[in-house]
Amino acid sequence: MFVIGLALGAAIGAFTAWRRKGNLADILQYAASFGIAFGLVFLVLGLILARTSM
Repeated sequence: MFVIGLALGAAIGAFTAWRRKGNLADILQYAASFGIAFGLVFLVLGLILARTSM
């Protein structure tokens, strides 16, 4: 689930920076930061789902 969040966050971050007319460095920075943030959120959600469901 972490990898799904990482990929989804990277795609959303890259798209956000591209819409703001950012250069390549901006796109990479947004993709990395959104990817890490979404990855952590999905990691926590995955842990919660794993602990609550049998």
